[in-house]
Amino acid sequence: MGDTTDTTMQQGPDDGWWPVPLTTAITTQPVEVMVDGRAWVLFRPTDGAPIAAVEARCPHRLANLGHGTVVDGTLQCPYHGWRYDSRGTCTLIPSNGVDQAVPASARAVAAWGVRELDGNVWLAPVEPGAPQLGPDLRGEANALTNLDPSLEFGWHPVALAHEIPETGAYAARLLGRDYDIVRSGDGYAASGSPHSITERFGTVWIAARAPVRELMEDADDANPVFAQGWLVPDVAGSPAGVLAENFLDVAHFPFVHVGTFGAAEEPVVPRYEVEIHPDGGGLSSVQEQWFDNPEDPGVIAGIRPARQRRRATYTYRWPFQLSLRLEELDAGAVKTILFFLQPQDLRSTRIYTKMLLHNIGGVPTPGPDVIANEVAFEVAVLGEDLVLQRGMTVPGLPLTLEDELHVRSDRSGVALRRVLDGHRTETSGP
Repeated sequence: MGDTTDTTMQQGPDDGWWPVPLTTAITTQPVEVMVDGRAWVLFRPTDGAPIAAVEARCPHRLANLGHGTVVDGTLQCPYHGWRYDSRGTCTLIPSNGVDQAVPASARAVAAWGVRELDGNVWLAPVEPGAPQLGPDLRGEANALTNLDPSLEFGWHPVALAHEIPETGAYAARLLGRDYDIVRSGDGYAASGSPHSITERFGTVWIAARAPVRELMEDADDANPVFAQGWLVPDVAGSPAGVLAENFLDVAHFPFVHVGTFGAAEEPVVPRYEVEIHPDGGGLSSVQEQWFDNPEDPGVIAGIRPARQRRRATYTYRWPFQLSLRLEELDAGAVKTILFFLQPQDLRSTRIYTKMLLHNIGGVPTPGPDVIANEVAFEVAVLGEDLVLQRGMTVPGLPLTLEDELHVRSDRSGVALRRVLDGHRTETSGP
């Protein structure tokens, strides 16, 4: 992660050059600074090269380029690996492939000039005398935040069932409000007068107002041949909409998940289709992929090659219920990941992850050791995602498509925005 230095002034200098007091020398390690209300990243493309300065937000998903790295003389975004030269021109979109032309609109704003003088650095965001750029407001005006009124009409997880005590109350935070949840007969009750409360997937759910969509269903969860395992719920500082898109996105695997599975992933994302459900309440996408499966007993026995086929079926139901079903088409193993998001406050989202496992390692219903290993691996994967999320710069998921730059690997993310925006309209009333 690059260093951050705040150099914001009340008024800019008369000649258009801003002094940049730094706590560290500028090297090939990116350094983020604030100048005139806008974040910039300073870096040297190579050792000893002149300093370059580009805006600190990748135009793709507005991720913080200050968390990026310098690769082959370019600044690489930490999220999807987009690369920018010293003038802000995008030179590579990995998910498109090296043979695909980069759109002319794929560029980060570059500072007009950078000076090094007597050990000091001066930055001119624009040509002296030209109007200043001002704050970058992309993703601000029309973003779906954790407090969006439309979310009151949806089902949200508020606790694992075992977290609710036999006596006394469990305190939950949802959509900026507090709920005390207690057991009541065979079910649950909550303070704050929510419209509905129920249990599914071993999780307690609340709908603040009459829900306009039913809760997600998953056949694997009810199938006794699937072993079940839970991750301990975690809390992220990102909005639920941004986390939901991250779950649906495959283009970030080679860059965010290097420590777990991403290093073996192909950066190019083949074209895939996305189906919005007939009721408008969600989407599905089926993608077939190649992956390395060295732990398959058939590979160990020499029966099957390590490079195998996998079918990934993504399902999303409004507002924040998601699943990923991974079928190993050669080995026969199935892993389903249920992913539920609880928008607590503007900058707080609780994450619930349940795993359903079948035929892992050739065992129809895996035992406790296999479950523990799979859960531990998923904890590591989620941890990588949460590190990346610290570099996101938006208060909610941007719903204005023009605020970001979309490519073919973003089909699920674009469909997600349309479903969320549609529910905003549906629940807005007369």
